[in-house]
Amino acid sequence: MRQGEPGKDNTQQSAQTTRALLRLMAWLSPAFPIGGFAYSGGLERAVHDRLIGNGEVLCRWLETLLRHGSLWTDSVLLSMAWRSSDDRPALADLAELGLALAGSAERHAETLALGRGFVEAAKTWQAGVFEILPRDLPFPVAVGGVAAAHGIAVEPVLAAYLHAAVSQMVSASIRLGICGQTEGLSILALLEPAIETVAARGGQLTLEDLGNAAVQADIASLRHETQHSRLFRS
Repeated sequence: MRQGEPGKDNTQQSAQTTRALLRLMAWLSPAFPIGGFAYSGGLERAVHDRLIGNGEVLCRWLETLLRHGSLWTDSVLLSMAWRSSDDRPALADLAELGLALAGSAERHAETLALGRGFVEAAKTWQAGVFEILPRDLPFPVAVGGVAAAHGIAVEPVLAAYLHAAVSQMVSASIRLGICGQTEGLSILALLEPAIETVAARGGQLTLEDLGNAAVQADIASLRHETQHSRLFRS
């Protein structure tokens, strides 16, 4: 009967939302076997060079990455991959572009290793996209393509991706002695508006939005390549 249809639709929509949430929580969990804990994205060198010495500076550094740096680039690539999840040539072009945009050898190795690791681990959730994804691809392209193939909207995918990336950097900062756990959580809370702002634009981002103005972060990533004593691979 018609009176039952709205309730049925709501139930199905709720189930789909829950399923999407569960998959994002699994894929972007620190426990997902891609080795993300081994990388700092140049953050370790920034701490070594005393560019970051406390939680307040760390928060500003991470917000800059979100709005103008590597995480902004990742956001554009993820959004484009999400829209191209059934287009083999487009995914191949995005993967090539994403790897070329890596600002250092370590950044290239990081995003490539995470991308490959993500695809292999995510194959547990079967989807046709795995047949057309290129073997060598950056992490955001892998996440965007796989999430779209599972029918997950781009905004929550991007929000979860950015939150996971920032959380990993905060965790790295705790290990580097920049902040404690409580202050680290405070930083995550302070960065929520920036993450929300970028995620809300996910559906409109195009390659014309690519751009990076976080020069100090890129230099730190380059300088990390020659750092003698270190905890992280990047």
